[in-house]
Amino acid sequence: MLIFNGSVFMPSVLTLIGIPGLESVQCWIGIPFCIMYLTAVIGNSLILVIIKYENSLHKPMYIFLAMLGATDIALSTCILPKMLGVFWFHLPEISFEACLLQMWLIHSFQATESGVLLAMALDRYVAICDPLRHATVFSQQILTYVGVGVTLRAAILVAPSIVLIKCHLKLYRTTIISHSYCEHMAIVKLAIEDIQINKIYGLFVAFTILGFDIICITLSYLQIFITVFRLPQKEARFKAFNTCIAHICVFLQFYLLAFFSFFTHRFGSHIPPCVHILLSNLYLLVPPFLNPIVYGVKTKQIRDHVLKIFFSKKTS
Repeated sequence: MLIFNGSVFMPSVLTLIGIPGLESVQCWIGIPFCIMYLTAVIGNSLILVIIKYENSLHKPMYIFLAMLGATDIALSTCILPKMLGVFWFHLPEISFEACLLQMWLIHSFQATESGVLLAMALDRYVAICDPLRHATVFSQQILTYVGVGVTLRAAILVAPSIVLIKCHLKLYRTTIISHSYCEHMAIVKLAIEDIQINKIYGLFVAFTILGFDIICITLSYLQIFITVFRLPQKEARFKAFNTCIAHICVFLQFYLLAFFSFFTHRFGSHIPPCVHILLSNLYLLVPPFLNPIVYGVKTKQIRDHVLKIFFSKKTS
């Protein structure tokens, strides 16, 4: 690592400071974060096991739910271990390459989760608006293509941001990242060179993935609501709408947190840095934590199997 007039040329090690301004209480903040992580891993793993071994749940809706659970486990695991290392064990150093890898994984899994939510919305759209074609549209082969497609879309679109950092940014004013994980803009802002192209590409990826997905999901649910309210029987309307409640809850909490974090980070210059970092952390940790709870409570098939597992263990 070479230093020129206070600047650093291609640093080999970066330092994560956690939550700026709250360093003295980070050990306490780590406790609820750890609880959320354990709940996310256990809850999503339980859903994955239930869907895998229960043949009646081998349907598109539950397969997409399994994809969402696997993505949530991977996303939270990319963040929490290192974050707790910073909070609890005073291990802030991370190699430059490992930091870029964490950044790529985090943003890729975020984009993958958005793609899975879009697939779930389209699944509900076809199931309610065109039920006779549902089995054809969402065949096993199509499900495989969707899973591979949303993963590749995320990985390929996020990858150039790493290349732009490695090839375009050489000199850094500091090696200290004012964040608790390696986030794209937090790394880019360390550089001395012009970062306009990095900012533009970051916005391009955000609007290409999240913007496209939000528009398609919103249009899907608008059409679903129109179709449901046209049903003649009240019971049929309630049954059709009930199959979407869990999806709508997950969709709203994921994208509302995303937008709130995004706009406060981009335009909330008067907001203290610790608030920005806490919002960023919650944006990544709350969905994996809440998703298994929402689906466990609102989806009868999942809820029944969870109760069956615990009831069987208790009686045995």
